[in-house]
Amino acid sequence: MFKFLPYTLKTLWRHRSRTILTVSGSAVALFVFCFIGAVQEGMNDLQRRQAAKGSLIAFQANKFCPATSHLPQDYDRQIARLEGVREVLPVQVFTNNCRASLDVVVFYGVPPQKLRKARDFELVSGNWPEFEQHQDAAVVGRAVARRRGITVGDKFSIGDLSVNVAGIYRSEDPAEENYIYSHLEFLQRGKGMNRVGTVTQLEVLLNEGVDPVDKCTQIDDLFRGGPVETNTRPKGVFQAKSLGDLTQLIGMAHYLGYACVGLVLALVATTTVMSVEDRIKEHAVLQTIGFTGPRVFRLVMAESVLLSIAGGTIGVGFAVLVLKVTSLSVGAEAVTIAFTPSFRLAITGLIVSAIAGTLAGIAPAIHAARTEIVPALRQA
Repeated sequence: MFKFLPYTLKTLWRHRSRTILTVSGSAVALFVFCFIGAVQEGMNDLQRRQAAKGSLIAFQANKFCPATSHLPQDYDRQIARLEGVREVLPVQVFTNNCRASLDVVVFYGVPPQKLRKARDFELVSGNWPEFEQHQDAAVVGRAVARRRGITVGDKFSIGDLSVNVAGIYRSEDPAEENYIYSHLEFLQRGKGMNRVGTVTQLEVLLNEGVDPVDKCTQIDDLFRGGPVETNTRPKGVFQAKSLGDLTQLIGMAHYLGYACVGLVLALVATTTVMSVEDRIKEHAVLQTIGFTGPRVFRLVMAESVLLSIAGGTIGVGFAVLVLKVTSLSVGAEAVTIAFTPSFRLAITGLIVSAIAGTLAGIAPAIHAARTEIVPALRQA
């Protein structure tokens, strides 16, 4: 069929306005499809990475937003004595918005000497000594820096909180690049906070082979009846609960993705039907010079698939480009999901466009293949 490709392309270009509009509509639909898929990819990636790390989060029992959780900081020493615990990271959290938002800014205040042990990121600019030696310094995730236009040496402010940017880091975990790390005491003593001696949460890093569920029970039992009770969960479970309603919304967005696929089907099918109706006599002529019905069928199918794939390629390519450049994320309760434009998502988008084009072309192609020569040639 490749030898008839020039003929197929000329046929599509003959009605260029209709072809361009169809390709544009398909591109927009696949663009939205990829955006929705990127959110789900980010969610899946977040859960997968946290499950693999095997860390726990101890939070104040019966509290939700980070602003409401206040654990005694000395809990970290008691937890560190438990068998199987490798490290305990006290964390003070500050966020500009506890509700779902596309531009959540999350500060994690941690002891600087423990940060490099607990995280696997590396600085792409700036230096660690600058961060470690100045209490008002911070290291900023590459995604946040890109969105907010932050560079090393800048002073970055959210409300009454201001930090000097000592470094910008990158991480293999896309969600990790949406956080800002500062000194624990700096956040505790921040204007209007006065949280010295307390932390928002304790991140517990376990040795390999330790049962995380059993360790959660041990930690909660340790502080049951104490001044502040804890609710400890594996980090992935904690993040999923924090995202809560947002996770459900992401799940419901799948229906919008399916609607986009339906839109591609409708657009391509309509264009192909119109093309077939315009060229009934042409298809009859093709049959008189030796084209069989199956060959006419394949020619029409080729038009439909080409239209859909052209729109899909443009839509998927533009979506991946935008997601890469903007580093978008969505978050709630100081947990963020990075929009992840993976290679798998791009391939999925192209496959979806090819399938949609195939399904859209079947009915018009059958109609064209069954064209009766004599009645078709009699048409004006």
